[in-house]
Amino acid sequence: MTTIISNKQRLNNQEKQDRSSNQEVLKKLNKSSNKISKVDYSERVLLISHCLRPSKKCPAKFDENGLNCINCENNCAIGQLKKAAEELNYKGVCIAPGGSLAVKFVEKTLPKAIVAVACKKELIEGSSEVKKRVKKTSTTQPIITTIPLSKDGCVDTQVDIEKALKVLKS
Repeated sequence: MTTIISNKQRLNNQEKQDRSSNQEVLKKLNKSSNKISKVDYSERVLLISHCLRPSKKCPAKFDENGLNCINCENNCAIGQLKKAAEELNYKGVCIAPGGSLAVKFVEKTLPKAIVAVACKKELIEGSSEVKKRVKKTSTTQPIITTIPLSKDGCVDTQVDIEKALKVLKS
C-alpha cells in the first residue's frame, strides 16, 4: 500500500527536525560556557540583540555601531547587561540590529570570548558566521556562549536577566 504524505505533513516533519537540530547546535555552543570563565573579562565582548529594547520608552538612537544605549532610567535588560559588562571591563558591547553588524564588531575587536544574547535563530546563524569569518583572519576561534531570549518575536523581547548576568560574571 502506498502512503501519501501531504505537503503540510512534510513541512511539520521538517520543522520538527529543524527545531531538534537547532537545539543540538545551541547545546554544543553552550558546552563552551564552562571555558569562558578562563578568559579575562578584558578579552570578552557582549553582543546583544536590539530587540530587547523597550520600543515605546527607549530614547537610544542607532548609529553605524548599532543601538547607542545611553544608560537611561528605564532600567531595561539592555541597560543592565551593558552596564554590567562595562563594570567588568569587557572589551566591548555591541547592541546590534542584526547578525551582520555583530559579526563585523567581532572581526574588529577579535575577542577571545563572546557572550551573545539573542533569539535562537540569530544565535545559531551568528555563531556559524563568526566561526567562518574568524577562521580567515585568526588562528584562534573565540569561545562563544549563548543566552537565548526567553520571549522572542523581534520587538520588546525578554531575557532571563539573572541568568544573563550570571553568565557575564562567570
